[in-house]
Amino acid sequence: MRLPEDYVKQMEILLKEEIDSFLSTYQEEPSRGLRINSLKISADEAMDRLPFDLTPIPWCKEGFFYDHHRDRPGKHVFHAAGLYYIQDPSAMSPVETLDPRPEERVLDLCAAPGGKTTQLAAKMEGRGVLVANEISRERRKALVENLERCGVKNAIVLGEHPAHLTARFTGWFDRILIDAPCSGEGMFRKDPETMERWSIRSTESAADLQLEILEAAAPMLKPGGRLTYSTCTFNPRENEGVLDRFLGSHPEFHPVEVPGSTHFRAARPDWAGATEALYKAVRLWPHCLRGEGHFVALLEKTAGEEGTRQKPGKFPPVHGDAKQVYRQFVAETLSTDLFPGPFTLYGDHLYQVPADFPSMRGLVVDRPGFHLGQAKRNHFAPSHALALALTPEQVKRVVSFHPDDEALFRYLRGEALPSDGDKGWTLVTVDRFPIGWGKVSGGLLKNHYPKWLRWDLA
Repeated sequence: MRLPEDYVKQMEILLKEEIDSFLSTYQEEPSRGLRINSLKISADEAMDRLPFDLTPIPWCKEGFFYDHHRDRPGKHVFHAAGLYYIQDPSAMSPVETLDPRPEERVLDLCAAPGGKTTQLAAKMEGRGVLVANEISRERRKALVENLERCGVKNAIVLGEHPAHLTARFTGWFDRILIDAPCSGEGMFRKDPETMERWSIRSTESAADLQLEILEAAAPMLKPGGRLTYSTCTFNPRENEGVLDRFLGSHPEFHPVEVPGSTHFRAARPDWAGATEALYKAVRLWPHCLRGEGHFVALLEKTAGEEGTRQKPGKFPPVHGDAKQVYRQFVAETLSTDLFPGPFTLYGDHLYQVPADFPSMRGLVVDRPGFHLGQAKRNHFAPSHALALALTPEQVKRVVSFHPDDEALFRYLRGEALPSDGDKGWTLVTVDRFPIGWGKVSGGLLKNHYPKWLRWDLA
């Protein structure tokens, strides 16, 4: 691997006697990791069920290394069922640092493709409000798909520049995650295209953007709230340097010791002429652990605006016909009414929305809440998101396949299957874990697995 000359010179100055050990990692394969989705299965149960050779990741109890040469967990049906998320081991550290709790209000400000967002949701146990913001429309598609696959019910997906959110959410969030866009030096080994885009100038422009995002986020955090700032770069200009500039104009914030920091190395404020308080931040180095390069800092806010008490936002109303077809679907398909509202309609798509959420008027909204399905004129078509968020006990008609069952792969290809089951919407599962909808009619389980997710097994 041919590294940029300016980058090598930079690292030689920073690492000195460690440079040879550091550079030797570019001759090694990246470590591969997956994180068990505790919204669906515990880590202990997953160890018994998953057919992979897994080794625990020390800084994340749901995280495991896997052998890329032996296993391909991304191609297994359990991945489609959302039992785990393929994630770089180092990338699991920012959410572990933030440590959100159930019932809190949490903002993931740079959310796509969704690895950290789904990790936040799992720690919140599906309770509270999780706002996932991603300005790129294309990247939001992957974000939404991953949230749906992992069975996340409490997320709202927005597509705004962070500065557009500041006034709307002043003092509103308990915790904020900023996994900031960066020059990506820590990903060179895993993603060589990042290396091709790198330059000294790119680190300077990234630092300015990172500070802008931090400035936008600061007013949105409650006093007593916590903010995690992370990057996947080694560059002190983008890490300690950005935080030093931010802390210099925000005395209401102070660095806090990163939990589990014994697994990592201390940050280096001396490399950026930054405040010594930033030694509480951490760096993850590939020559010191199994993972790529990362920087993680935890800040606590001690003062600021609590946020004005505002009335819940008004959402587009739900007409009577939509309510009627949804209630009919619930009565015919579910064991109990799990989603009592409040509801809103975007077009003919029905969503459950948080009761006390501020107005979304004027914002780019991809998902205003949990997507339940389409309320058509004379029937309700449940969403894929709804299927993946249920358990078999919550549905009246269920069909379960073994992971190796040929009929399961026919379903994943989009085929209809013979069925002697009762007529109506049916939850299709693998080992009792939901994977999609079918609808029994005329002796067939008609296929409702989304076309864009169907497997090509030719």
